[in-house]
Parts: sequence; structure tokens; C-alpha cells
Amino acid sequence: MTQNLDDTSLVTPPGTPQAQTQRSTPTSSTGRLIGVDLARGLAVFGMYAAHVGPDPARGGVTGHLMELAHGRASGLFAFLAGFSIMLITGRRTPKTGRAGRQAAAKVVIRAVVLLALGTALTMSGTPVAVILAFYGLYFLLVLPLYRLSAGPLAVIAAVGALILPQVLYLIQHALPADGAQGLWAWPASADGIVSLLFTGNYPALTWVPFVVAGMAVARLDLAATAVRVRLAITGAALAVLGYGGSFLALHLVPGALRSLGESGWGEGGSATSAWWSDTWGYPSGDTPAGLLVASPHSETTFSVLANTGVALAVLIGCLAAVDAFPRLRRLARPVIAVGSMSLTAYVFHIVGIHFLGIEELPGSPLPVLLGFITAVAVFATLWSCHFRRGPLEWLLGKATKPAELVG
Repeated sequence: MTQNLDDTSLVTPPGTPQAQTQRSTPTSSTGRLIGVDLARGLAVFGMYAAHVGPDPARGGVTGHLMELAHGRASGLFAFLAGFSIMLITGRRTPKTGRAGRQAAAKVVIRAVVLLALGTALTMSGTPVAVILAFYGLYFLLVLPLYRLSAGPLAVIAAVGALILPQVLYLIQHALPADGAQGLWAWPASADGIVSLLFTGNYPALTWVPFVVAGMAVARLDLAATAVRVRLAITGAALAVLGYGGSFLALHLVPGALRSLGESGWGEGGSATSAWWSDTWGYPSGDTPAGLLVASPHSETTFSVLANTGVALAVLIGCLAAVDAFPRLRRLARPVIAVGSMSLTAYVFHIVGIHFLGIEELPGSPLPVLLGFITAVAVFATLWSCHFRRGPLEWLLGKATKPAELVG
């Protein structure tokens, strides 16, 4: 979910008074990374597809398109969250001194707001696994890293992707099923933090590497062609390593596919698709063979590597596209506008699901998905004609005003 959580939007949508002012200054559009908001908008639509789109298991062109969004959209959200943190704390050069302390305070306040908002939306009773509370925790966990350069951040992200999924597997097996007894006993009041860290749908232990990778990329000069080429190659390599490595492991490790089937892993379909698709389901944790899959939300090294590669490829593709095809900026204006107010767009669809009484996710008819996308795109486009930030982004900015009192 929520990616554009910074005081300064990555892009002021065309048509606003601010945009008209910027066009007359040397620090306008291209330097503001319009492509990042385009990527955010695509991530929003991907999340909509995963929640209110047709079931991928139906097959066909529509089913395959829906399947591409599952898990990968949330991975892109987490990756782009790294940009939000760096935009607040200093993208190319980290803020220091009083400015640095104020920026850190803003991140903390935003994290607390996201934790509270995510909890409230979860309590609304929708079948959506709301990501906002997890996001709040991610922000707090990675904040100490904001002064690092791209190299150390990339190393931390890589080491986290290689090690943390195995650590999560061990911890999940040590946790008692009821959370009340055993080696890892904890009071009922701690259930929330245990879920955010280890047992929830987006456990921080395996999702923080996405955020740190996004922070590393944000440090780079993304206007440089050479940097974009290297990042595009890296993204493709990570995707091949993740999905290809999982495919080979599942087929070459003796008994891996059989073990998945015998453990009752997943919810249907064939285990042979577990190297890339979540139509098979999610790992039950009953077999170490689950660590060899790369399906979204499987919380494995292969999955983290593959989804990071996809997120990186999408980001670089969007950056290159808006630079190479100026007309695309006008054609994609609704998507860019949605990306510039992604918190509002995310909450919009949760509220919509609640009031429409949608109880089965995914599985809605295609017109429902198209209705959600059209509604949020129209709203975002019209809103951006008059305001620089979305309504919830504006409120979030107001909530961080006390950070300016930090000395």
C-alpha cells in the first residue's frame, strides 16, 4: 500500500498551478521523477486487481493478467516505500543536524499514523489483508539506515533476502500455535507485534529487504542513462535468479514437488506452478521444500529476489518511458495522479470493499475491478487539478507538523 507518504510529492500532476510554475523553473518535471508516481499508480491498480479482480484460477488472458498482479503489486509498494523514506530524509544526500532530526521525527510520526490507520482498517472486517500497519513497522525498522549510501544499503538488502526467509521459517516453527505457551510464549497483548514481525501476511522479517532495496535505488542518479541500464539489467537478473532458481530447485531437488503435495501445501492447482504463481496457494510450513518456491507471499529467498527484480524493472521501465515518450505523460496522467496520492487510493478501495459488502477476494467480476479503477482515476485526476497532494496525504502532512519543533 501506501507509498507516496512524503511531504514533497514526486510529481506535481500536470495542470495544477504548481506544475505551471515549475515549468518556468530549471528544476521541473524531469528532475521530479514522474516515472516513480507512474510506477506507484500501476502498483495501486495491481493491488486493486489482486483484491477486487477476477480469480486468476479462471485462466485465460484475464486470469493470467490478474495473476501477474498478485503479490508483485504489494512487493512494488514495499520497494517504493524506500523512496518515500529517502524523500523525507534526503534522497541523494541525507539530511543532517537539526534537519535530519526533524526528518527522522516525521518518519516516526508517519509510521505511528500508518500503524493506527492500518489497525482501524483491519478491524473494519473486510477480507483484505491490510498492509498499512506493516508499512508503519517497516518505516521504523529501516529508519536507522537512512544515512547510508547506495552500496551498503544494497548489501543489507541482499543479505536480508538471503538470510531472513530462513530465519522466519525457523521462528515460525518455534512459535506455539496458540501464542500462549511453549518456548516462545507471549501475552495476548503482544499478538499484534508478533503478527507484524513474523506471522502476518506481510511479515516485516521478509518484507524489509524490499524497502531497503528501494532506499538503495533512491540514492542513485536515476536521470543517468548508465545507471538506468545497470538497474534494468539487475532487475532482469534478479527476476531470472528468483523464478528460474525456484523452477530448477523444485525440479532438481529430489522429492521437492512430492513433498509439497504430501504436506498439503497450497489450496489447489499443481505444485509445478509454485515457482511463480500463487494460484497453487501459500506454504503451510510443514516442509522445508516450501523454501524452494518463488510464488508471491511465500516469504522465501527466491520470492524476495524475484519480486525485487520485477519491482526494479517496473520502476526503470516507467522512468525510461516518461522520458522517451513525452506524450505518455499526458496519456498516463490519471495513473500518475493516482500514484501521487496512493495512500488515499489504497484506503479508497478498502472502504469501497467494505460498503459494497465484497466478501470473497479475489473473485469479483471484471466490471467491478474496472469500476474501482475508473472511479479512483477520475477522482485523482480532478483532485490533482486543484491540489498538489491527495486528501489523506495532506492530512498526513499536517500530522507531521510537530516534527518541526524538534531542535
